[in-house]
Amino acid sequence: MTDQTLHRVWRLGADIDTDALAPGHAMKHGIDIIAKHCLEAIRPEFASEVQPGDVIVAGPNFGIGSSREQAAAVLVQLGVAAVIAPSYSGLYFRNAFNVGLLLLTCAEAESLVDGERIALDTRTPSVRNAEGRTLACEPVPGFLMDMVDAGGLLRLLRQRMAAKKETDAA
Repeated sequence: MTDQTLHRVWRLGADIDTDALAPGHAMKHGIDIIAKHCLEAIRPEFASEVQPGDVIVAGPNFGIGSSREQAAAVLVQLGVAAVIAPSYSGLYFRNAFNVGLLLLTCAEAESLVDGERIALDTRTPSVRNAEGRTLACEPVPGFLMDMVDAGGLLRLLRQRMAAKKETDAA
């Protein structure tokens, strides 16, 4: 999809770990409470100021650390449209798509600036800043985009099961 919306960038550094995204002290709560603590050690204002459609731009190794799925789910809960980084932890990468969070792998991600507005094009895929500079991203396989479009793997499976029931009933 080509997105004409301009998304605000929240710029983070490299090696953002899952404990920064979903702090251990909050893990006894539901995702709505965990989300209120997202990135509190790095950007204390993030959880209260992020707006639906905003994007996170980070350095390499985003999502390192534990395998907690909540570290991706909190960003979905907060309405983050995508994370753009040069690389991700393998576990985080899979968890993100499983919960419907778009990750774009972009070698030049760190050239984007905190607070700037960018447009996303998931067809190419690419990121375009307000000045018109386009940054290429690695292709996202179709099955992963299907998960994002559906809102996560479980929703995608429910949609497919419902479609199959309709087809079988016809």
